[in-house]
Amino acid sequence: MKRLCIAILGLSLGASSLAQDMVITRAGSQASSKGPAQNFTGSVRIDPLFAPSGPSPTSGAYVTFEPGARSAWHTHPAGQVLVVTAGVGRIQQWGGKLETIRAGDVIWTPPGVKHWHGAQPSSALTHIAIQNTVEGKNVVWLEKVSNEQYGK
Repeated sequence: MKRLCIAILGLSLGASSLAQDMVITRAGSQASSKGPAQNFTGSVRIDPLFAPSGPSPTSGAYVTFEPGARSAWHTHPAGQVLVVTAGVGRIQQWGGKLETIRAGDVIWTPPGVKHWHGAQPSSALTHIAIQNTVEGKNVVWLEKVSNEQYGK
């Protein structure tokens, strides 16, 4: 698991990285934002955790979906890890079955896989989203998820 975490975060354990100072980003020091309507259906709040820095192309955020809210279909050029921290939600890969996700679940979506995720109709969902940036992009947004695809 330790190797997986290091690989996902793109960290290097070389001597040069050990000689640098740590950076502590204090809780509440970064502004929340509303998930843009072109990329989300319903009420979504994004709380940034960390941005790409130095040699690491990794970014992360808490994303909270109110009941019924969801992302549009999208892909990630370097894949994505979701760590569900609260609530119950839904996730689906293009052409795959609709899956229920719960607090404690960890989802790996490989590079280029078209998918969406969001809350159940009656429950909010919060997850940590972790992804790497490739040539300035960490996500490619596509069409919105229809009510039929969502399962309403």
